[in-house]
Amino acid sequence: MTLAYAVLGAAFVGLIAYALFGGADFGGGIWDLLAGGTERGRAVRERVENSIGPVWEANHVWLIFVLVVLWTGFSGGFAAAVTTLYIPLTLAAFGIIARGAAFAYRKSVGTLRMRRFFGAAFALSSLLTPFFFGAVVGGVASGRVPPRIAGGDVVTSWANPTSMLGGTLAVLVCAYLAAVFLCGDARRDGDHELAEAFRSRALATGVFTGVVGLAGIAVLRADAPVLFDGLTGRGLPAVLLSVVAGLTALGLLLTRRYIGARLTSALAVTAILVGWAVGQYPYLLLPSLTVEQAATGRSTLLALLVALCVGTVILIPALVFLYTLFQRPPYAPERLDQCHRQTRQAEPE
Repeated sequence: MTLAYAVLGAAFVGLIAYALFGGADFGGGIWDLLAGGTERGRAVRERVENSIGPVWEANHVWLIFVLVVLWTGFSGGFAAAVTTLYIPLTLAAFGIIARGAAFAYRKSVGTLRMRRFFGAAFALSSLLTPFFFGAVVGGVASGRVPPRIAGGDVVTSWANPTSMLGGTLAVLVCAYLAAVFLCGDARRDGDHELAEAFRSRALATGVFTGVVGLAGIAVLRADAPVLFDGLTGRGLPAVLLSVVAGLTALGLLLTRRYIGARLTSALAVTAILVGWAVGQYPYLLLPSLTVEQAATGRSTLLALLVALCVGTVILIPALVFLYTLFQRPPYAPERLDQCHRQTRQAEPE
């Protein structure tokens, strides 16, 4: 493996992490949007807020990581992509900002009208941001980003069938992942009725996502033939793995095995992303700019790889601790009383 592929592989791992953790984060906002009126949707919104509240800022670390690695290690390809696709990227950035501000302010304002306003901003941003990210992926994957500064059409590069398919699938995958994760969170906290509600949402969204994915085959064949050939060729094993993992996840949801459903759902999303990467190999920007051609100098790549290794030692344990800390079940009232009694008994007279 060359230095270029090692660095790009690290960025791709970060992309997968953002798709899983950030995707579930965005999906929570989508279910917030679809929860219903103030009273009817209160339980769903509280569950979403309790689940994503402690970790929502940490999830965007992965996006920053991916952007910095691509900017540093593959500056030419990165510049070509962002100058052609600046409209959806700017809209996605505004969506992230609006979403974060609305999520914070919604809890602090006093009037119902303002809470509704910030709640709507949070929910709509959660829907539109992954759509624009998916549109960006579709523009790159369909070969509409030439390897030069502002070389592509700033509208048709992302307003095209493949980008619309990518944006739609991104929204559906986010909603599905969130529903699967929220099933387990609700059951862990003893809210079995809400767990059943999210289970139904996860099953319905998972089936619908599969139908859209199958219909998208025809879209890719007509609009992105190079990617289609790659997915049905080198990338086919990963695509099949994604299908098997997705069907397994639905089966586990039917039997209420939520931990297994989380793992297999994550595997399904990871596998389809790997299939895209393998199908696009060896190009960074289809159909002409390869990974090796786009890479910066050896000294830059080596320094970047060393920095990534050092940073990983600090970042990964901290994130693992954060995620596991807030996945622990809360103490039941009787357990808290027992802890208080033990504490009083241990205190000196």
